[in-house]
Amino acid sequence: MTIAEIAEHAGVSVPTVSKVLNGRADVAEATRKRVQQAMADRGYQRRKPAARSRAGLVDVVLDNLDSPWVVEVLRGAEAEARRAGCQIVLTSTEGGPAGDRQWLDRLTARRSDGLVLVVNEPLPEAVEQLAALHTPVALLDPVGGSDPAFATVGATNWAGALSAVEHLVTLGHRRIGVVSGRPRLTCSQERVEGYRAALGRAGIPVDEDLVHFGDFRPAGGRRGAEAMLALSDPPTAIFAGSDMQAVGVYQVAASLGLRIPDDLSVVGFDDIAFCEHMSPQLTTVRQPLARMAGEAVRLVLAADSDDESVPTGPAPRVELATSLVVRESTGPAKA
Repeated sequence: MTIAEIAEHAGVSVPTVSKVLNGRADVAEATRKRVQQAMADRGYQRRKPAARSRAGLVDVVLDNLDSPWVVEVLRGAEAEARRAGCQIVLTSTEGGPAGDRQWLDRLTARRSDGLVLVVNEPLPEAVEQLAALHTPVALLDPVGGSDPAFATVGATNWAGALSAVEHLVTLGHRRIGVVSGRPRLTCSQERVEGYRAALGRAGIPVDEDLVHFGDFRPAGGRRGAEAMLALSDPPTAIFAGSDMQAVGVYQVAASLGLRIPDDLSVVGFDDIAFCEHMSPQLTTVRQPLARMAGEAVRLVLAADSDDESVPTGPAPRVELATSLVVRESTGPAKA
């Protein structure tokens, strides 16, 4: 009897069955009873896996490999794995979800000690396969709504966005735009929520024409900046949800003959290495990407060292602090 069969019998999803098995509180009582009854009807018994030896490998899965952001993530993951005597196995999904059959077969063959998914989500059918492998999983900046009882590591995105927009408000800006990342990403949503909160605290109404979602890449920043700067009342400042999108904002500003920060102030998010080499140097919100990745690796290795392969309490959620780094790309709003 498998978790998938129990889910089908109870009319719920596999992650919901996993939550009931793990004793998670975020399941409706009626649903919990239905799942428990399905397990009783089918004679389901949870088996405790036999202890296994370490393979010395941690899988890190990213949706692309062509960003300076990725370099920081890999630096932190590799450092923590090396400290624990392990090596990193790197996979790119090319923008798609993780967990196709070929990848799962390779994961099974190498008996990885843990899996770190970076701004990605597993395919629904992969959730049960991962549970059957008893491979601990941690999500780094997970996709919103994907909650298969895995550990998660993120940053204080809301607070970081709040500090970025409050900085612009103190400089006299009232027309402030935002272009965040993909709307399904929790970190994207939280950064827009922080933007809205900062405007609300300052008594500035939110103009929905100044709220855009992109893809955390330069093209997303360009699209958002082009739309906002074409308005009859364009913004005097733009908060980009990533440093890479800030690059796109810079490109549009240059094409329109706008000077940064004289005509347009720009704030990014991440503080990746090239921010100090942009012209002008980019004001941004620093999130500790290397530490976040290292913490995700530490969590999966700690879970793998336990006798019980699946924790009985809620999956851990770790948030690391962000901080505003003020450089040259922000200045007073024009009178």
